[in-house]
Amino acid sequence: MTRGPCGVLRPKPPKAATPAARPARGIGAVAVIVVLVALSALAAAVVRLGQQGNSAATQDMQAVRASAAARSGIEWGLYQAFKGSWTLCSNASQTLDLSATDGGEMRVTVSCDLRSFNEGETAPGVPRVVKVYTVDAVACNSSTAATACPDAARAAGNLYVERRRQVQAVE
Repeated sequence: MTRGPCGVLRPKPPKAATPAARPARGIGAVAVIVVLVALSALAAAVVRLGQQGNSAATQDMQAVRASAAARSGIEWGLYQAFKGSWTLCSNASQTLDLSATDGGEMRVTVSCDLRSFNEGETAPGVPRVVKVYTVDAVACNSSTAATACPDAARAAGNLYVERRRQVQAVE
């Protein structure tokens, strides 16, 4: 309190107000950096998903080719067992190289096993012999023509595909 001209006590005049606090500079730069980091993380995720999608599509296409190759191997094996050179197909096996026909590196290992059973008699004292052929085809995308399927050396890879079909036929 101060005394005025007549000796009257007066309250002290307020001090001049301090200038308003200025906003901190540089907050915009921090925000821009945060946004750029978030966008780069999003871009990296999109690229990775695109690569995984491409790899999955390649894997699916190879699986379809292997399945078709295994079916072809079964048909070839049945023909060899009934009309070809495998009439006595006990433990016969052959690897077919289909790389020239499918545009890839498919191989099919076809094996045949024959078992004979006596099923009744065709005439008294003459047994009826039934032959059961088991044809097994394993198709894979092996890298060398000399390698039979399954390819154990390549099976640990991420793009290896293998399909197996087995059929039994009675004659």
